[in-house]
Amino acid sequence: MQRVIYGTQRKLETANRATVEIMALPISAITSVGTGSSAAQSAGVGKGGHDLPFADLIKDLIQDTNNQQGQVEESVKQLITGETDSIHDVVLTASQADLAFRLVMEIRDRLLASYQEVMRMQM
Repeated sequence: MQRVIYGTQRKLETANRATVEIMALPISAITSVGTGSSAAQSAGVGKGGHDLPFADLIKDLIQDTNNQQGQVEESVKQLITGETDSIHDVVLTASQADLAFRLVMEIRDRLLASYQEVMRMQM
């Protein structure tokens, strides 16, 4: 019991230290957006510094998820027909597609919850 508590306490100390280190970083102003960094692109900034509309971002996410599902179907067919013998690749592809699908479902749930919250607001 003491070993489990010690391990948990050690993890918490490490997490707290990481939080303190992050909080100690200086805050600088954002001077340029869309310089090609992956953080800017994942935040919805497209090429040339133009904002990508939220609807297009969601549409692209759903399309990518659909493409991954198609890749899973194709890799399973190849495994069944004997074109490939790598079960590892098939399982990895299926896991990635499952994770992408779960992400889309979580985003949908959060959007619906936000919409319902806004609809409950008093005017």
